Amino acid sequence: MPSPTSMDDISEHGAKRHAPATLRNREAIARVLSAELPKKGTVLEIASGSGEHALYFAAQFPDLDWQPSDPDPDARNSIRAYTQEYKGTNLRDVLEVDASLPKAWAIPPDIAAALCINMIHISAYASCTGLFEGSARAAAQGKGATDFPVILYGPFFEQGVEPAPSNLAFDVSLKARNPEWGIRDAEKVDSTARAHGFERAARYEMPANNLMLVYRKT
Repeated sequence: MPSPTSMDDISEHGAKRHAPATLRNREAIARVLSAELPKKGTVLEIASGSGEHALYFAAQFPDLDWQPSDPDPDARNSIRAYTQEYKGTNLRDVLEVDASLPKAWAIPPDIAAALCINMIHISAYASCTGLFEGSARAAAQGKGATDFPVILYGPFFEQGVEPAPSNLAFDVSLKARNPEWGIRDAEKVDSTARAHGFERAARYEMPANNLMLVYRKT
């Protein structure tokens, strides 16, 4: 599974990667997270990419522990480079987690929420399915079993909503790169979530024709 930063204009400075999109969307994402994340516990970030989001969100939410993860070794090196410069104590060392292989996740027992930014449209749909399967396992073994949010950010198509031309063009370009990629139908994601015991609880319109979808354990 590719890291989500693979679709950005990435620059590298030593081990560190820089994804410009993280600077553009992090404040808007943080506003939603402030309303949807639990007050205590550990947030598992799936496909953390460069690590810039993890660094920013850990600083924004000092009462939460932030657990970045990524299947790509270069991304993990970048995340560690950012983590080593962090002055706080709530940003954990990155884990190797592949969303498409949920039975292989090494899940800390105190995970109380899962966050996934810009992944499911640039990976096979098995990654979306695995995200909810792994999150269900995390909820069952953790402290948030009855109110465990899974929060997604990215572009989606929705029934009854005219898609933005830019999203239609983006979808075509994704499928040209890999036929298993593409912008997902929100209703299909809802069905996948429901199959693993989650229901959509909130929808937020975000800049640049993106959405944040929040699912909670039922």
